[in-house]
Amino acid sequence: MITRTIQAIYKINIGIKRNESVLVFTDRISPSEILHENDLCRRERLRDIALLTAEIGKAFTKKIAYHEYAATGSHGAEPPEELWSMAFGQRAVSELKRHRLLAQLIKKEITDDGIKKAEAIISKNKRSAVNAVIALSNYSTSHTRFRDILTRVCGCRYASMPIFEVSMLESSMNVDWKRLSKRTKAIAKVVNTTETLEIKTPNGTHITLSKKGRQALSDDGMLTKSGSFGNLPAGEVFFAPVEGSAEGKLVLEWAPTRELKSPITLIIEEGIVREIIGNEPYADYLREKLDERNENRNIAELGIGTNDRAKRPDNILESEKILGTIHIALGDNSSFGGRVKTPFHQDFVFFKPTVMLKTKDNKCVYLLKDGNLMPK
Repeated sequence: MITRTIQAIYKINIGIKRNESVLVFTDRISPSEILHENDLCRRERLRDIALLTAEIGKAFTKKIAYHEYAATGSHGAEPPEELWSMAFGQRAVSELKRHRLLAQLIKKEITDDGIKKAEAIISKNKRSAVNAVIALSNYSTSHTRFRDILTRVCGCRYASMPIFEVSMLESSMNVDWKRLSKRTKAIAKVVNTTETLEIKTPNGTHITLSKKGRQALSDDGMLTKSGSFGNLPAGEVFFAPVEGSAEGKLVLEWAPTRELKSPITLIIEEGIVREIIGNEPYADYLREKLDERNENRNIAELGIGTNDRAKRPDNILESEKILGTIHIALGDNSSFGGRVKTPFHQDFVFFKPTVMLKTKDNKCVYLLKDGNLMPK
């Protein structure tokens, strides 16, 4: 089943053709990372999955490239220069360096004018860019300029698979893709009728936020069109809330890869995390990350899970896809309609949510009640 599911990534999810190029990459454990034994084993297996995925890909195209780089240590951080060269081509990267734009891109310190210049350079050389990417790094590259420019400017299809685990190949990846796509698009259509949302959960989470002017996007795993991007496993509807609009509190019971020993409460005012309450060790890590840059405090994303085969609560790549859950992210949202740029993006999942939508004509509609999808 494992081999068949990986084959389906090439055949069904990204629809690779014999003459197309594919870049498969992962990240190595860096010396600065301190890992528990379970996480160490998972990271080692992730490398094995990446190598196997590249090897299986040789049956679909001769143009398979594989790369490993030292882990960046943060979801949403830009990957290193060597990966930019492999993805965009050496000519484009050399020109970016000549105009002193590459370092600014990687550090997320580039201006809007600089981005326009960088995109013009890459567009001129886009024939050298890869046709598809399978990103099996531990730290997510989803919300990076690297990914955004590859898909939007070069038309690359991009499957993002951070903190992936082999068990997913038999559960959330072993899904009826057509049914998942239909369900996800239907939920996105409903969400796009609304301007404000209110979310409550049994653990005390209560937050309101605005979607006005923002588009809810579908991540349904079908990445065959030019410029397609999404997670695998797939199954979510997501958008960037209007900056400054979120108000309330989030009660976290799960870190990205484990259950918390005690809850952590985030107090949200004017769209940012103002206070972190809790003694759990993860609270100290979160305080440290949010103190690095004020932009890290931004309420960056609201997502709604749509995958009926996703079950695991202890891995955010799968847990945020569980049908009937919602997830909220902090940090960067610049790659999917928001305005905040920062090398940090972290999602947190919430179970049994009640989600009320206030539509453009001031009607209130329940999307979810206690984690159950409401009929139309």
